[in-house]
Amino acid sequence: MLKSDVLIIGSGMASLQLAKLLSRDLHVIILTKSKQNDSNSYLAQGGIAASISPQDNDDKHALDTLEAGRFHNNKQAVEEMTKHAAVLIYELANNGCLFDRNKDGRLLLGMEGAHSESRIVHGGGDATGKTVVEFLSKQLTDNITIVEDFFVDELLLNDKNECIGAKGLNAQNEKEAYFATHTVIAAGGCGQIYEYTSSAETVTGDGIALAYLAGAKVYDMEFMQFHPTLLSVGGKTVGLVSEAVRGEGAVLITEAGERIMKHIHPYEDLAPRHIVSQTIYSYLKKGEKIYLDSSPVENFEKRFPSITKMCKDHQINLAEKKLPVAPGSHFLMGGIAASLDGRTSIKGLYAIGESACTGFHGANRLASNSLLEGLYMGKELANLINRNKETKRSWRIKEGVLPSMPIYLPEKRELKRKMMEHVGIVRNEASLVNQLEWIKSFGIKDYRMVQKGNYSKQEKETAFMLLVSWLITKSALERTESRGGHFRKDYPFEQTEWQNRLIMQQLERNEQNEQVKTQKTAGILFY
Repeated sequence: MLKSDVLIIGSGMASLQLAKLLSRDLHVIILTKSKQNDSNSYLAQGGIAASISPQDNDDKHALDTLEAGRFHNNKQAVEEMTKHAAVLIYELANNGCLFDRNKDGRLLLGMEGAHSESRIVHGGGDATGKTVVEFLSKQLTDNITIVEDFFVDELLLNDKNECIGAKGLNAQNEKEAYFATHTVIAAGGCGQIYEYTSSAETVTGDGIALAYLAGAKVYDMEFMQFHPTLLSVGGKTVGLVSEAVRGEGAVLITEAGERIMKHIHPYEDLAPRHIVSQTIYSYLKKGEKIYLDSSPVENFEKRFPSITKMCKDHQINLAEKKLPVAPGSHFLMGGIAASLDGRTSIKGLYAIGESACTGFHGANRLASNSLLEGLYMGKELANLINRNKETKRSWRIKEGVLPSMPIYLPEKRELKRKMMEHVGIVRNEASLVNQLEWIKSFGIKDYRMVQKGNYSKQEKETAFMLLVSWLITKSALERTESRGGHFRKDYPFEQTEWQNRLIMQQLERNEQNEQVKTQKTAGILFY
């Protein structure tokens, strides 16, 4: 039996922050299905939002977060995270994390969409995620073990319905189980279920699927943020062009040079992401190409080295100052229902980072609030676990509760294409019903799972992608309004009665039936 005090599934920023801050007398194991740095955190170009400048304050940051989230947010989560943002930045900086500074040694603060003040802290120009992840990785101590190439396919529950670990396939494709007093899902979101995405190849919704199948509550899955500016080459998106580029003055234009955001929103090109994405999408549907005019940005190649390299790798002529862009899936606001310190509806199971839904982001994430959330939740959960080191669990496994796979599996490429087409930037009832029926055609009825032989890691990953696609599609069909990242062409306006109403989905393990109901945001804390 492989046993630890804390088992963490995922190796991004939230995971590393947690591991770093846990007491050194705790044995910690981090499982990652690929390599340690294959995460959205590592790829993050944008920075970390914090009210640091003299003209800024926590209330302004909170109000911007609520406005971007279309007031669907959990206000307690917003107030807590924005209040602690500067402290988290200074803790990292004082310990040696190399954030960008001006000539006077003060932190450089950038501007991004929907922010009312310059408050974005960066590292390495447009390599903030890499900067912080590498810093945190160097802080890990010898009580922490990282296991790469391990695919988790099931959470383990005991006879008291508490989570006591996970099992899956190791690098040699052998079945293996890890037992732990505390099990943490920090596996990121699910961007790869869409054809166009900024997400790492590994981000396929595994953590959310695992929690749902274990019986955990899942909230707000309809709220997927589509980033407006992915670099578009030959009809495909090849990587992210950070919002910080528009923060430095770049503007969105048509082939003829017309500015598309000029009269759409008071913030113009720095409008909330869902508005910019929908505007670009409307032009693309008419067959018009959209470009990011970078001519207003001084020293572009020095300021954005990672984006410069990406453009050069794809033969984009930077001298023309026109980067072809298109929207793609970027961040899931919904996820596993969690308290601010990561507790879920299952004892012993925690969720942090993008896998979790605390209500912080509401219906649409404010730029650069995601890394903040990961750092905050990692710290809060570390404090919780450090205070509860003496927790005891029964190690008697609850066997044979839930089979693990659908009858048939789609091709990944087809699933991603159909999700983009039917459950993408613009939705309606007909397209959502169409997608739901297509998903059910794979032998799924209310996503009861059936066993069929020994599946490979890739097949299990596809099954999880199908499950998460089903959760998103059902929630999108249920919410008959448009709000934030969820836009229904047949219900194009926000409806007051839907504000702060959550669509909760939960699989009752004993009865193997799925229920959908709405619940007020105030009910997120469980204990």
